[in-house]
Amino acid sequence: MRILALDTATRTASVALLEEDHTLIEIYMDLGVHHSGILLPAIDYVCSLSGVRPSDVDLLACTTGPGSFTGLRIGAATVKGLALPWNTPVVGVSTLEALAMNASPSPLLVCSMLDARRKQVYTALYRMGTHSFPDLVKGEQVIEVDAVLADLRQRNEKVLFLGDGAVLNRIMIEDVLDDAAYFPAAKHHRIEASAVGLIGKRMFMRGDTRDFVTFTPHYLRLSEAETKSGGTASLVDKDS
Repeated sequence: MRILALDTATRTASVALLEEDHTLIEIYMDLGVHHSGILLPAIDYVCSLSGVRPSDVDLLACTTGPGSFTGLRIGAATVKGLALPWNTPVVGVSTLEALAMNASPSPLLVCSMLDARRKQVYTALYRMGTHSFPDLVKGEQVIEVDAVLADLRQRNEKVLFLGDGAVLNRIMIEDVLDDAAYFPAAKHHRIEASAVGLIGKRMFMRGDTRDFVTFTPHYLRLSEAETKSGGTASLVDKDS
């Protein structure tokens, strides 16, 4: 099975091509430019270098959130455009779960944490299972950092923090949790498309696919514009 995996959920972007569980090629981009200008060229480069045409791809996997409203929308639109001509199966992967893959094989409680601005973070708790995939301990939420730390302090166990939200709030985290807080090397705080592909394959094998026509990101809160207008849709615009 050939899997083309994408991540555009944060300020960075990543594209990977996998053959079953083997990553053939992966590109990670942190260029500070809009995803719309780099995503398709990156996909074209990955396919050209590997000799795999988009029509040869058996599965498309993409992060669906939480994260940047604009970035997630670009990823979803790209997946739809790729899936339509060949009716390629599509899976949507949690951004926080993909991030938690960086914890393998740590036995510690894993806290995936992305910056949500407005003094909040997107977060979820995981523990790495014997299958080398994250098992969900506490579901996704958008919440103030001090509330997250209060919960973790009550759990009274060592915690591995991952993500740009953890890096941004490291001083606060260490002040509250002291030596119970662990931070890996910088490279482990980024979301990798290869992880998205591995989780995506697992979801596909369980039959957890999405209709690409109605494929949309998963948001945790209203966008700023909708908040001001009194909207009710579950949207978040982290870029506002």
